[in-house]
Amino acid sequence: MPEVIFNGPAGRIEGRYQPGKDSTSPTAVVLHPHPEFGGTMNNQIIYQLYYMFVERGFATLRFNSRGVGRSQGLFDHGLGELSDAAAALDWLQSLNPESKGGWIAGFSFGAWIGMQLLMRRPEVEGFISIAPQENLYDFSFLAPCPSSGLIIHGSEDRVAPPESVQRLVDKLKQQKGITIEQQTIEGANHFFKDHVDELVERCGDYLDRRRAQILAGGGR
Repeated sequence: MPEVIFNGPAGRIEGRYQPGKDSTSPTAVVLHPHPEFGGTMNNQIIYQLYYMFVERGFATLRFNSRGVGRSQGLFDHGLGELSDAAAALDWLQSLNPESKGGWIAGFSFGAWIGMQLLMRRPEVEGFISIAPQENLYDFSFLAPCPSSGLIIHGSEDRVAPPESVQRLVDKLKQQKGITIEQQTIEGANHFFKDHVDELVERCGDYLDRRRAQILAGGGR
């Protein structure tokens, strides 16, 4: 789990990076929750997602956005954090120019940032969006959403209520050419207390299915 420092729009960015199993391995960027509410790259869910990708041979990066940990800069209410995420993906791709496919995963605030990044990067083949806060953030930029992905949330989430997540899912499912899979973890709150293992297991199962489909020529 090598520590890395790379340049971002607001100065240095601190991250953890694990190379893929070979030069053509897919890449993955994992995005943490809201910095002003304790969100860092060492969040338990982010940490577990990182290793979920690493165990599958992905070249994987998690990092602290501006103002978090040793990353320079100040919190910028999403705009700067999106720029940080784009810089992180650029850095990851520069190390893996032969990579076949890339993924973006984010939790809560990180899910919002990740889905915006997805819109900028049509080469990304899939995403995992955990507890996206449609009730708090504007997701109207997803028109159309460029790739298929998983939206997963808890039935007892009061921060990203199930009905608001459902609105986002229903909107995305109207689009042609992509498939949005929705999963609800019964009994889980926004932080998936006592359900983190189930969350990561479900994300891993989805990733395995999608990768098998993509490798078999099933498209995005």
